[in-house]
Amino acid sequence: MSDTSDLQLLRDKLRLFAEVRNWEQFHTPKNLSMALIVEVAELMAHFQWLTAAESQNLTAEKKQAVADELADILLYLVHISDKLDVDLLQAALAKLGKNALKYPADQVFGSAKKYNEY
Repeated sequence: MSDTSDLQLLRDKLRLFAEVRNWEQFHTPKNLSMALIVEVAELMAHFQWLTAAESQNLTAEKKQAVADELADILLYLVHISDKLDVDLLQAALAKLGKNALKYPADQVFGSAKKYNEY
């Protein structure tokens, strides 16, 4: 197993991408978080008027467009976490553990209720 995660490799590629374009001056956590929201909105636009069933059965073209938006979202998440020195994978795993405590399977199985509703 490698000492370098896929997210770290992606982080390094993002650093280089921005560096060779002299964009780091613009990549503050504030600006990156705002750009992230724009990308999330672009993702949402693909599903805005679809039924639940339609959203699960995308055409190949629509699926590729959604994949591009998901990639943009991931890139911004990785870049923000780099700027803030947050290990994104470890943060996600820790949050999953917190959510497991907040939403015990035996209490929430098959329910969409929020943790303060059961």
